[in-house]
Formats: sequence, structure tokens, C-alpha cells
Amino acid sequence: MKKIGLTIGVFLFYVTSIYSQQEPIRIEGEAQGTTYHITYFDNQNRDFQLEIEKILKNFDLSVSTYIPNSVISRINSNDKNVVVDKYFIACFNKAKEVWKNTNGAFDPTVYPLSNAWGFGPGKKQKIEKTKIDSILKFVGFQLIELKGNKVIKKDPRVALDFNAFAQGYSVDVVSDFLTSKKINSYIVEIGGEVYAKGRKPDGKNWTIGIEKPIDNKETGNPLKAIVKLENMAIATSGNYRRFNIEDGVKYAHHIDPKTGYPTKNNLLSASIFAKECISSDANATGVLVLGLEKAKVFLQKHPELQAYLIYSDENGNYQVYETSGIKSIISEAVE
Repeated sequence: MKKIGLTIGVFLFYVTSIYSQQEPIRIEGEAQGTTYHITYFDNQNRDFQLEIEKILKNFDLSVSTYIPNSVISRINSNDKNVVVDKYFIACFNKAKEVWKNTNGAFDPTVYPLSNAWGFGPGKKQKIEKTKIDSILKFVGFQLIELKGNKVIKKDPRVALDFNAFAQGYSVDVVSDFLTSKKINSYIVEIGGEVYAKGRKPDGKNWTIGIEKPIDNKETGNPLKAIVKLENMAIATSGNYRRFNIEDGVKYAHHIDPKTGYPTKNNLLSASIFAKECISSDANATGVLVLGLEKAKVFLQKHPELQAYLIYSDENGNYQVYETSGIKSIISEAVE
């Protein structure tokens, strides 16, 4: 999945005391080119790490473009024998939904453009307008559809990339597994995307932090805000972790599917809250591509989503736009 060594935007606090003589179970490891951290309370003291790692491995075999024989890679290479599975179908349907809602700002068919710009498994290409224009001819989610368990392309060069939101969906998949095991108090974080269920046994909320959007590929950033989560997901998309600099110009990894170039606007990070992490993750990417003003209009039309947006004003200072539904659970971090 994403080749990111650091979480994006969300820092999870793993300081948990013993409550009512019950200790939390903590699981962590590497998956999807990043790390995962899971904490839960279980009266039976069960360790689900092996099951969870198997789930994540099977998930990658479906939707990771970094695995040549994954379902999505075989679709991208026009393998006529590939049959899609439940993970691919869920990602495809969510992508189509968000693509429509964002008027095409979120579009997983930008994969060839991401590769060309050096943000995918493919080799970075020399960027010229003629090159971008030629790729744009087969970029557009209207060029691909799902019929039953088969993908139909209008152009064989169309290729999909679910990396912009698949980690969020993997959080949901692991969360569903824990819920199926009657675990009612947990927090799952994969690559910075988070879902928290219930509260800790002492009644306190699970707590996470949102980073300041400082350009930094190597280490964690200071926190901008603290969030209390309960039965809620959060995903953050930003332009400060994955970017390239050429001739002194910064190019972020979010590609505008209408222009073929990395987005350029004053929105630095978008943290989206939803009931499912797949929705948080996909819409966070769409909002970042939309930019601040269009994002405000979009969020007004979609009250099922809440947002904490960090942007730069005309003087280069951080400013925040937040929707009303999260004001009671979010506070500024103390430096």
C-alpha cells in the first residue's frame, strides 16, 4: 500500500493506565508500507495479532498497487481472468460515490499521473505539458465501471489507485473484526488513519492529536489540536509528508484530475470525521484537492462529514476552519 514511514496528520497517544484491574492489549507492527497500532480492552485477554496480520495481508492482495499479483494490479494490467473480491468492490463503490460528490476532485484513475510525478510504484517521468495532456485522455472515473464481479474499461490504459483511501478502509476492516469478537472498547490506527469504538473502562474517551502541517518527511510534528473520539473515525490528508522539490518548487502528491498537476491551494491539511474511516479517508483527499472555499461548500452539503481544516492565510500564518459538529470534541494543543 502507501510507502509512507510516518503517519499523516494524526498522532495517537498510547498512554493508558490500568482500569478496574484490566490492562489494555496493544498490538503493533508494519503493514501497507507503514505502521499500525491497535489498543483494546478484552476481559478474556485475547491476542488477535496473527488474525489481524492475516487480514491485512489479504487486504493488500486485493487493493495494493505495490503487489504485482494483487487484484487491482491485475486489473490495471488488463488481466481478463481476474475476478474482484469484497475488498475491491467496497473500495470501488466508495470511490465512485466520493468521485460524484466531489464533482471529480477525488478520482482514483489519476494513478498514471501519480506514477508520472513519482508518487507511485512506477518510475518518475520527465514532466512536460504534452506528456500530461496525453495521460489525461485516459483519466476519469467515467471511463471504468463495475458489472457484477468484473471491471469494464472504456480505454485499456485506464488504471486505478485506491491508495488515497484504502488505509482508511483497512482500519474499518480491522475494526469490524474486533467488533465481531465482542470487543467494545478499542482504537485502531493504520498509517495515521483512526477509528475509536466506545470509551476506556474508566469512562474516558480515546484521545488523538492532529499535527501542525510542517513540511517534514522524517519525524513527527508538534500537535495543532487534541481530539476526543468515540464511535468515530478520523483521517487526515496533507501536503507536508509526501512531496518532491524540483528546481526549488514543491510538488505535493495530491494530483488534480482535471489539470494533471499537483494541487496548488492554501489548504495545508484536511482532517475529516465520519462514522467509517473509508469515508473519512476518501473525503479528506477530495477536500484537499477542492481547496478551502470549495471544501466549505462541499461540507455544507454533506453534514454526515465533519472537518478540521488547516490553511495558510495571506501572511503565511496557520488558520483553522472547523465544522460545528466537532467543536465539543476538539481543542487546541498546549505547546
